[in-house]
Amino acid sequence: MNDSISTYNKINAEVGIKIEPFDVTKRYTKPHKHNKYLEIIYFIKGSGFHHLDMESHSIEPPLLFIVKKDEVHHWEITTKPKGYVIIIKESFLEKTLDKYINTQLIKLNNCQKIMVDEGDKSLNALFKSLCWEMKQANLNQEAVEGGVKAILSKMVRYATLQGGENTDKTVQFVNLLSENLKNNVSFYAEILNTTSQNLNALCHKVFNKTASDVIAEHIIVEVKRQLAYTNKSISDIAYDLEFKDSSHFTKYFKRYTQLTPLQYRKDLV
Repeated sequence: MNDSISTYNKINAEVGIKIEPFDVTKRYTKPHKHNKYLEIIYFIKGSGFHHLDMESHSIEPPLLFIVKKDEVHHWEITTKPKGYVIIIKESFLEKTLDKYINTQLIKLNNCQKIMVDEGDKSLNALFKSLCWEMKQANLNQEAVEGGVKAILSKMVRYATLQGGENTDKTVQFVNLLSENLKNNVSFYAEILNTTSQNLNALCHKVFNKTASDVIAEHIIVEVKRQLAYTNKSISDIAYDLEFKDSSHFTKYFKRYTQLTPLQYRKDLV
């Protein structure tokens, strides 16, 4: 027994996403957790067990598993498996211009295991095509994001049919953040017909974060996008996000990234 749980870091932050066939040598693994990434595993063949945070799930393909960051899991696969793995880093979710991908993941927040219709051939085709895309010299980011979104959409659909989709106010909250971003908890609480205290409680339950921290995550992601993909000045970005002045905006950004907006933009070059 180790003094601490092993933490795996399978891809670097710059890559952001990894899609490949399931490694058949990983039939038996020790309990471990992931470093700031989530993993989606799709089994077409195989048997055994997936042990995930003190709960054991039988492997009865076709099915999908979702392993979120910091969850402890390990494999006990008794026959040769066949399937695919998607590893998604936080950096990929920060950089994606398709905000719906993040919303889909929120909807799947309560899911660990999703059964798939045996007649569904599309998931296999989607995973196979994404594996091909990932091997190309010039990665087509839009094609990868489109394929990931298609897979997540099917997962949400299956989760809904199996009663596993998270449909509470936290999903509505995240959707609102995508539509109208403000650093104001009470603004969202009022729209959701609840109190700031209740919204904080919901965020603690689902994200283990305060509502302010969830808002901050979305603001920082949006600022990074603006700095990376536009020529807007720092003051214009601050104005668009309704910060009272550039100084306050700079301090806010540095609090969460340890860099000023200008330093972040220079590091991108």
